Amino acid sequence: MGIVKISDELHDELRLTSQVMERSINAQAEFWLKIGRLAELNQQLSFADVIQKAVNEARTHE
Repeated sequence: MGIVKISDELHDELRLTSQVMERSINAQAEFWLKIGRLAELNQQLSFADVIQKAVNEARTHE
């Protein structure tokens, strides 16, 4: 595990979003990282398709 430095503004957004989504700050950051990575690797997909791809990948790792 490592430490990633982010701006104070992004951290504030992360804290607020984590409260709304009822996730820990770390879980919210990990979610954004995973979804952002999938979106970059699959630019032709819509957001809904990216989420579905994440769900499918999670199922294969169960």
